[in-house]
Amino acid sequence: MSPVQRYLSPSEAASRLGVSAKALRLYEQRGLITPLRTEAGWRVYGPDQMALAAEIVALRSLGLSLAQTGQVLRGDPADLEPVLAAHQGRLQGQLRDLGQAVERVRALRERLSRGEAPAPADLAGLAAPLGSVSVEFDLPWPWGGERFEYARLAPLTWLTGPLGSGKTRLAMAIAEALPGAVFLGLDRGLADLDLAADPALGARVDHALAWLTGEGAVASDALTTLVGHLEAEGPKALVIDLIEQGLDTASQEALAAWLRRRARADRPVVAMTRSSAMLDLTAIGPDEVMLLCPANHSPPIRVAPWPGSPGYEGLESCLASPRVRARTEGVVAWRRDVA
Repeated sequence: MSPVQRYLSPSEAASRLGVSAKALRLYEQRGLITPLRTEAGWRVYGPDQMALAAEIVALRSLGLSLAQTGQVLRGDPADLEPVLAAHQGRLQGQLRDLGQAVERVRALRERLSRGEAPAPADLAGLAAPLGSVSVEFDLPWPWGGERFEYARLAPLTWLTGPLGSGKTRLAMAIAEALPGAVFLGLDRGLADLDLAADPALGARVDHALAWLTGEGAVASDALTTLVGHLEAEGPKALVIDLIEQGLDTASQEALAAWLRRRARADRPVVAMTRSSAMLDLTAIGPDEVMLLCPANHSPPIRVAPWPGSPGYEGLESCLASPRVRARTEGVVAWRRDVA
């Protein structure tokens, strides 16, 4: 190694690669990369390791699972065709969105040439993602009817709060206010999804499950149920009660990665959770929003993904590992009916 080259710590390497240190550790656990070790046993990354890590990050950005990434690194092209087809589809979708955005600008310029001043809302709308939706309603009990407004619903919204905070009621109210939305409760099942009668849906579910298991998920009825509802064409939005229900840690982490990969502005997902495996605060991306229902029943707040932001510590305290969450499995908050 030349004098100008140096070893990077995991945090420094992760920062340069644009991923989390947890992601680098996951690549190591799955045998994709082997960092060097100092005499004291600390992990470090030299030029060769950084070059390989950059390839892994690039392959992951194409939508490859950890297993598929390993196959490509070993020179095995198996399963690449559907991955490339899906990536092509996403690029074509972006082209359609850009075409629609250009048309909106063209229409406003044409109006301007006729002396018609565009309304501020029309101009502001140019910054909104195409297909994005908004929701507003009066908050139900345990709140006092305050107005709740969520403009430009994020493709993926995480909703959390302590027991008794009203987060389930908020989730149900969001589903009711969103046109074409479906609320997926804890009693969810595949009974209303006939995968055999819908070959296209069955193929999408199989493809998604293959990706998830390649990411480390464990096949289960709970996982298949979630994927089936998420891949169904009907709902315009999906609001999910405790999305981690019935999933082990590896499956939760894989599902969270898959949700980020498939995020769509025109078909948002609101996922209620209290699991740190589902909602990894170090992995929040630009298409995600976190909502917190405070314990004191003040109106829900949007929490920025960095320590010190309003509500961050409260939100962080609501999340626990799946092992800890198992201690309160099935526990619900209740109130005595008042005559």
